[in-house]
Amino acid sequence: MADDKPVDDEAWEEDPRRAEFVEQFALLRELAGSPRMEGRVLGYLMVSNKPFVSSAELARALSASAGSISSTTRRLIDLGFIARHAVPGDRSHYFKVEDDVWGSFLAGERRSLGKQRQVFEDMLAELPEGMTGPRKRLRNARNYFEWLATYHRKMLLDWQEYKDKLDAEEGE
Repeated sequence: MADDKPVDDEAWEEDPRRAEFVEQFALLRELAGSPRMEGRVLGYLMVSNKPFVSSAELARALSASAGSISSTTRRLIDLGFIARHAVPGDRSHYFKVEDDVWGSFLAGERRSLGKQRQVFEDMLAELPEGMTGPRKRLRNARNYFEWLATYHRKMLLDWQEYKDKLDAEEGE
């Protein structure tokens, strides 16, 4: 149960509720097929009250190596979950998560669907004659990703409409 009194950022960094959320979220992401560290980084950023967090802070807070944080943040950026944040005059790497991380993820995932479709299209063009089984499977895969990209556009619009409705109801 949440306390009624506000918690300052420094106290929140050490709050056991935050740490528990980060680990629970990481386990959920792991069950969904993602590396646990991706869930830990994403969970940490989701409950951070700071506008952006350095890679050094992530490594320290999550007891992770700099290399693990580097590879994890690169992957989360590629997936559309987080963004890099530049601080003028500072060479450190900083990261943030959008308020609508799931809408950002959905948009990023949609971008990758065309690339996946193209892989199957390219192989179809290279497939020797007479290979009806592989041709049918590759054609179905290509068509699936083409269909999914179309459906993703609809899902993203539906999500935005749903989110806007809830935001209006909650006064945001």
